[in-house]
Amino acid sequence: MQNVRFSVYQVGVFDNYINTTNMEDEKMKSEIIRLKKEKNAVILGHYYQRDEIQDVSDYIGDSLALAQKAQQCDNDIIVFCGVHFMAETAKILNPSRKVLLPDITASCSLAESCKGEDFARFKAQYPDHMVISYVNCSAEIKAMSDLICTSGNAEQLVRSLPEDQKIIFAPDKNLGGYINSITGRNMVLWDGVCMVHDAMKAETVIKLKIENPDAAVIAHPECNGALLQVADFVGSTKAMLNFIEKSNYKKFIVATETGILYEMKKNNPEKEFITVTAKEGCNCADCSYMKQNTLEKLYNCLLDETPEIVMDAAIIERAKLPIIKMLDLSKKLGIIK
Repeated sequence: MQNVRFSVYQVGVFDNYINTTNMEDEKMKSEIIRLKKEKNAVILGHYYQRDEIQDVSDYIGDSLALAQKAQQCDNDIIVFCGVHFMAETAKILNPSRKVLLPDITASCSLAESCKGEDFARFKAQYPDHMVISYVNCSAEIKAMSDLICTSGNAEQLVRSLPEDQKIIFAPDKNLGGYINSITGRNMVLWDGVCMVHDAMKAETVIKLKIENPDAAVIAHPECNGALLQVADFVGSTKAMLNFIEKSNYKKFIVATETGILYEMKKNNPEKEFITVTAKEGCNCADCSYMKQNTLEKLYNCLLDETPEIVMDAAIIERAKLPIIKMLDLSKKLGIIK
């Protein structure tokens, strides 16, 4: 079958949906599925991706689930629909395979907040501390870490360590602060935040709660401490999905990136979801980096097998150790199978 060339639309920073017809979308989806089979490729999609990308992904998940899937992949090509650090993680776990990212510039505010040279100086101030890094960081930071964590396993991993173990936690001070508050630890925190989650305010949640007294507030631990204190449930994207599934509540105030709403609504069509935004009327609960990946870019990425994640072999070897340690410890603790 002859390949079809789709032009890539220029997408604005907060443009949620590209201006294409449903017919064009469906044609691209069928072409993506065809190319995926033809090239023995697998598409890994994060919950924060656009709805149409989630539709064609082979696996949808949070960072922990997708890291595990990346470790298990035996396909020739891995297309990671997420942001750069996620595709890097897939490459670290599969150095001999071709790993593609539809938009190579899709970064992360947390990863951007923690540069290697700066973190090396910070780490040198605490020579007797081990380093736990949240997966939302560059391969360079992972290579300087003793253990990687995700929002889905951070608490259990920290609790598994001796109580007298001194720890640096990077790069998310909100997640680190939350783990400190529930474990009684005093981890040293790098000063980084997710620009989307940190912008959400407790005052907004309280206002929404007053307007919707029958709703449960669910929040991601990347949110600031004040907001987390007024939440009924705090957890990773996967944990929030599980909570909704089992909850008797019919309405939820959701404090996390809006991409997760697609999965929430699909699994719970009878329930209502209200998004927390930084200010009324804005779409600032969207991660602009996550939304850089589009259906056209995914198609052309598969067609041309580019942009490809290329990494230094030495960085891959060093960064792989704390990731494997995370996955092995998560299995040991029963967090993943």
